[in-house]
Amino acid sequence: MKFVLEVDMTGDALADDAAGELSRILRYWAGNLRHYALAPGDGEAIHDSAYGEVGRWRVTGATG
Repeated sequence: MKFVLEVDMTGDALADDAAGELSRILRYWAGNLRHYALAPGDGEAIHDSAYGEVGRWRVTGATG
């Protein structure tokens, strides 16, 4: 299987402090993953600190 995390870095929060905001997003999702089975089909939206959707993470099959 494959874990995919995509973040659109063109939003306002990321434009103002890209490194800080991306670090916050990665820390949050790293800690949150324990709540998921991490099976193909799992996934969720990713939000910036202003609660705007900036991407998604997902678990796919080996070829997806």
